[in-house]
Amino acid sequence: MSISTNLRNRCDSKCELCSAENELQAYNVPPKTGETEDEQVAVCHKCATEVEKTSDWDVNHWRCLNDSAWNATPAVQVVAYRMLQHLNDEGWAQDLKEMMYMEDATREWAELGVNKVVHVDSNGNILQNGDTVTLIKDLNVKGSSLVAKRGTAVRRIRLDPNNANYIEGKVDGQHIVILTQYVKK
Repeated sequence: MSISTNLRNRCDSKCELCSAENELQAYNVPPKTGETEDEQVAVCHKCATEVEKTSDWDVNHWRCLNDSAWNATPAVQVVAYRMLQHLNDEGWAQDLKEMMYMEDATREWAELGVNKVVHVDSNGNILQNGDTVTLIKDLNVKGSSLVAKRGTAVRRIRLDPNNANYIEGKVDGQHIVILTQYVKK
């Protein structure tokens, strides 16, 4: 049996993302090579075009992910996760992405294809969750009388997944948001 036949049987001749029944094609889910049907998704022309875009997605079309996000096939889960990440400004997409369950290996595969936000300190060093940074400037904390002093170490920082300019951490027991331009690793 060829890959396309296996794929067609798996999807019951319907797009695995939107359930359309017209002209299906195999979509290789990067960075996999598509050598097996486990690395491919059967998609209609509309979904294939949308998946390849880098902006201006048809948001209403992707509401179909409410169903396909629960597909048991890892490749379908990966594409659904990535599209939900692209549509993260939509409340329904955020909620659905947070509810998705994927095995660890599938989640790693999904995150390989998502444009990751890279956080860098004032010196251009890449920051990671859990790093310790030092403030390079006295910072007035909004909504508080606290002044975070220059030289203060902020341990176990958390990175904002949506904005490369923000990190979170505790200073004097208070949880604050800090601009990356005011810290060094």
